[in-house]
Amino acid sequence: MAPTIDPKASPRHELPTPEPESPVRSRKPYRFSTLCATVENPDQKDQYGSSSVPIYQSATFKGVGNVYDYSRSGNPTRTHLEHHIAKISSATYALTVSSGMAALDIILRILKPGDEIIAGDDLYGGTNRLLTYMRSHNGIVAHHVDTTDPTSVLPFINAKTAMVLLESPTNPLLKIVDIAAISKDVKERAPQAIVVVDNTMMSPYLQRPLEHGADIVYDSATKYLSGHHDLMAGVITCNRDDLKKVGNALAPNDCFLLLRGTKTLALRMDRQQATAQLVATYLHGLGFPTHYPGLPDHPGREVHQRIAAGNGAVLSFETGDKEMSERIVGAARLWGISVSFGCVNSLISMPCVMSHASIDPATRAARGLPENLIRLCVGIEDPADLIDDLEQALIDAGAITFNIQQNKYTRVMETNEELNRAVQGLGLGEVDQEWFVSAPGKVILFGEHAVVHGVTALAASVDLRCYGLATPRHDGKVSVHFTDIDNFYREWDINTLPWDAVIPLAAGEDHPDVLDQNLLDAISNGPLQSLGEQPKAKTASLAFLYMYLILGYSKRPSFNFTARGTLPVGAGLGSSASFSTCAATAVLLVNHLITLPPPPQPTTTDPATTAPHVHVSHSGRRFIPPPFAERVNKWAFVSEKVLHGNPSGIDNSVAVFGGALAYARAGFAFGNKAGMHPVQGFKSLKFLLTNSQVPRDTKQLVAGVGALKASEPELVDGILKAIQSISDEARRALADPELSRAELLSALSALIKENHEHLVQLGVSHPSLEKIRATTAAPPYELSTKLTGAGGGGCSVTLVPDDFPAEALDKLIAELVHEEFVPYITSVGGSGLGILSPYMPPNLAQSQTAAPSGQVTPPETPGLDLHPNAGDPLLRLAFEKQTGSELSQWADGLGRWLYV
Repeated sequence: MAPTIDPKASPRHELPTPEPESPVRSRKPYRFSTLCATVENPDQKDQYGSSSVPIYQSATFKGVGNVYDYSRSGNPTRTHLEHHIAKISSATYALTVSSGMAALDIILRILKPGDEIIAGDDLYGGTNRLLTYMRSHNGIVAHHVDTTDPTSVLPFINAKTAMVLLESPTNPLLKIVDIAAISKDVKERAPQAIVVVDNTMMSPYLQRPLEHGADIVYDSATKYLSGHHDLMAGVITCNRDDLKKVGNALAPNDCFLLLRGTKTLALRMDRQQATAQLVATYLHGLGFPTHYPGLPDHPGREVHQRIAAGNGAVLSFETGDKEMSERIVGAARLWGISVSFGCVNSLISMPCVMSHASIDPATRAARGLPENLIRLCVGIEDPADLIDDLEQALIDAGAITFNIQQNKYTRVMETNEELNRAVQGLGLGEVDQEWFVSAPGKVILFGEHAVVHGVTALAASVDLRCYGLATPRHDGKVSVHFTDIDNFYREWDINTLPWDAVIPLAAGEDHPDVLDQNLLDAISNGPLQSLGEQPKAKTASLAFLYMYLILGYSKRPSFNFTARGTLPVGAGLGSSASFSTCAATAVLLVNHLITLPPPPQPTTTDPATTAPHVHVSHSGRRFIPPPFAERVNKWAFVSEKVLHGNPSGIDNSVAVFGGALAYARAGFAFGNKAGMHPVQGFKSLKFLLTNSQVPRDTKQLVAGVGALKASEPELVDGILKAIQSISDEARRALADPELSRAELLSALSALIKENHEHLVQLGVSHPSLEKIRATTAAPPYELSTKLTGAGGGGCSVTLVPDDFPAEALDKLIAELVHEEFVPYITSVGGSGLGILSPYMPPNLAQSQTAAPSGQVTPPETPGLDLHPNAGDPLLRLAFEKQTGSELSQWADGLGRWLYV
């Protein structure tokens, strides 16, 4: 074990010192604080002997062949600074640039396409974003692992490993990484790899990673090196000649300010970390979970003491309640609210609301980042004043109260924290929990085909749904059962799946814009190799396994996913998007990457009625929060990409959010606002959907319209403009509060007829669709019908007025059935993603299929064998045995559903 480093006695810094006073007693090397204050470069003496390095505010220098010619490549002020930074960092070379992120950008330029980088899974958010960009644009493979465990790095080290990126302590949980141990392992197994450390949290005063085997160290000098938050700068240091790089250069004035700041680095850090220790001890004594390396019980403290000379000035603590944390932050006066750290002034923040707000709540929960976490960055103020101000904020927020018996302040345990523990007692978030989910299909009301060319399309959810059930297994396998695809069932050994082809995502990181073709090939040629004659089952399995491997990389859960639907498959009603939404939700829930909010607190103390429950309006609608839905939608879109190649994203958005959406593509001539936007004022409408049962070739139909536009541009442009007018008029009608229901239906009916006639002109209808249209338009029905989706077969939609006689509708359905079509009566514009509530009290679910406790989705349910060795709980058995006509009613009867 290497000895603990004392920066005040370290002999590593070889700054030239005055000549010995005598041959007997030689001068000793300067200590760190002296080095900080002594800004000298023996090779660059100022002609006037100034005690402060001058600012050479000059872009160019006169003469030929001189040391300096252009300030970008060299400036005397910057040379002084870089020499100074190198000597206090145990470095041969130092480079100063415009920011910490600029420093990392320069370092990453060392990598070449195909190189692999191993990085922590708890890095600064900007680092994660830059690595994601490098992976998607530069062909760099990034593996995110738990670097707090050195052994977790070993499986990823190979001949392609070019860089290992570390940070210790991490921000804001201050996790400790053994830089020395990991550097040693990397050098032994991949000598070509470069170990890079972000040392911003510690500064060179408290930790010098170059002394522990790192090849490159960088700091955001905006923080402790400067210390005053009056400049932005980044610093790179190294000892290897082959790694000395030239990047962008720090401006002379900023160099001067940074030189001035480093002179007091040791002085500031001594005061700041001494006070941080007092603050951490104070909070820890009150009973708040506190994260600080100076506390005896801090994980990794022994490692930190071995590689660092102090504990730093950043700490964080948990209150157990987000609202209480917000009150504490708001009540503080001396602690300024800011996202940064390293300043002489003390700062306070809530990372999940501020610095880490860009990461969705589910991912923050998955990485163990509490929503109620408060981060404190301690400055140089008087410790007594800082603690007094913090104590007053805790009192004002109701976090602590004076205990007369103990004669001191003690922590107040919030009711919400107790409720959270009660909710956890239900088994939420545990691997053994079942999850029952559903998502609607969709219909395109206006704008089919025209949307490809920039026209606004209106799509709405249809009350025919896909259902998905995730059921735990305990045999090391993962399986799927797609009842609508030839009752397809397949299971795989989890350990035999192509995990080595997976590029793990960092916590909070979204899937890149482009699918990982290597992983898709590995799945197709591996676990799905034998499904060549079952293309639909293979494609559905490919989408599921692709999400399972990426999202389940660290957890690798064993479960079964069963999907069923009341939607006709392949009829243009968004069945694949509905399936994708269910599959994505199930995989995310099983891997604890999304979590439902806790139910409201019981309003009574009666033991018989204090079970956790859901009490919201709209029968559970709007319970699922937007960040949860947005996370699902992103992964449903990934699944749609696997299934279709280049989807618009509107199908999965409708499946997740429900209601109605207007969508327009960017980059076209119609001047519409690109993207997806909710259709305000959309009212649920009754429709008759009719499946022609004629298969269609969407790609061929789209290509046909494109060819027609190329050959007759004026004709097609006129049609597209007319369809745009229809979409605009429909949106105005739906949003008009003065329009009566009858007037609205009449307007929509006329627009439906007009839109269909334009689609016929584009050549995308089909005789079967025209036959359906003729039947519904004939007396006595006289209803408006149009194709929906791609046309060429598939489905039609018929608007049914509110006062349309029931007997007439029955007669129309009978005629359509006689003509060998399949009609469905449904509503359009209803709820999106649904999850069967896991908060069910016994009185809400008395179904024969419910568990004995009354909870429909319990942590553990009895096992029944439906497939060999699958261990199917009771809910799955009942789910798979329902007939198609009974499925929706059965699912609705299980209990309360929660919706977006």
